[in-house]
Amino acid sequence: QVQLVESGGGLVQAGGSLRLSCAASGNILRVNTMAWYGQAPGNQRELVAIITSSGSANYADSVKGRFTISRDNAKNTAYLQMNSLKPEDTAVYYCNADLMQLAGVLRNYWGQGTQVTVSS
Repeated sequence: QVQLVESGGGLVQAGGSLRLSCAASGNILRVNTMAWYGQAPGNQRELVAIITSSGSANYADSVKGRFTISRDNAKNTAYLQMNSLKPEDTAVYYCNADLMQLAGVLRNYWGQGTQVTVSS
């Protein structure tokens, strides 16, 4: 069974930092694109950052220069380094990934989400 497990959320003061992790596990042949989405209360889930298997990354305008997405392909893990956090960054952050399973099936998966709360 394939799953994405996030960790690293929490409560932090404005200006602080957090590092989120997303580990893919199970019968995985290859992890393609990985991404982080944020969903604030009452809002839709929105793309925050995305990274290809070769390491090419893109960011939402609201986080450019503050957040950095990275990955360790050997560990099937993606990270989101969040610096200079603002109260408006408060959201549940979800990991998303395109995974090629051992059976040759490519599917998209979501993690369970991790809460990030930034106090002013």
